Amino acid sequence: MNRTEPLPPDTAQPGFRRYLGIYFALWKNSVTREMSFKANFLLWILVESLWFALQLSFMFVIYSHTDHIGTWTKWQVVMLLGGSYFIQQAFHAFFLVNCTNLSELVRTGKLDFLLLLPVNTRFIVSLRQVDLGAFVNAASALAVMFYAGGQLHLSPTLAQMAGFLLLAMAGILIHYSLMFLLASTSFWTVRAQGIVWGYYNLFNIARLPDEAFRGWFRAVFTFAVPMLLVANVPVKLLVQKLGSPLEMVLLLGMAAICLWLSEVVWRLSVRHYTSASS
Repeated sequence: MNRTEPLPPDTAQPGFRRYLGIYFALWKNSVTREMSFKANFLLWILVESLWFALQLSFMFVIYSHTDHIGTWTKWQVVMLLGGSYFIQQAFHAFFLVNCTNLSELVRTGKLDFLLLLPVNTRFIVSLRQVDLGAFVNAASALAVMFYAGGQLHLSPTLAQMAGFLLLAMAGILIHYSLMFLLASTSFWTVRAQGIVWGYYNLFNIARLPDEAFRGWFRAVFTFAVPMLLVANVPVKLLVQKLGSPLEMVLLLGMAAICLWLSEVVWRLSVRHYTSASS
């Protein structure tokens, strides 16, 4: 009589626990890598902090000549800058390096090895490395938001804070999905860093109030490349500027659409892939 052999422990455990264990191992590798280059780790935090301070200074200069941008006051825009920077740095922490490295994996053939691993390839490609310095920068963004909230005399409820985090996660998902989609073009172009970093430069739009834009520009960056939703909607919830709950629905819907599109392009790209050794 045939007897089914028991699965090895790693194979028998539930999928979620298995992937959680893999991700924990990736985190350990990232910590080891970062601590091997402490000077670079600290320097990158300093550079990003100076860039954030420059953005804040620029906005203070603008508000020395006006009281409002649309209906946004100075401290509301500071809150927006903090929210935008928080979302950007959270994206940095989990996804940026991995998205920009995809074209290099394709060019060098290292993707062949990842395709042979008994895990979801997109999971391992997207989450191989973690940028620990970005967590420090994200914390500084939250500190700026907290200070701006004090200036605005805000007392957000637990529901508002939870809503902000949910909407911020949707914004991060939009950034990740669109950048991963663009990085997937490297299967055809081999080198796609220019396209990927071109999208990254659009992050600057997310830190501006949506009321500063009109016409086709606002339409494009709301519905085609939803930069104006990513930070504006979560911060509007905190400062009570949401015109309608439909803005939140739109952000969540765009996040789902962007994720679906990126998955479609990724699957087509992998089918097109013929390996660097072919």
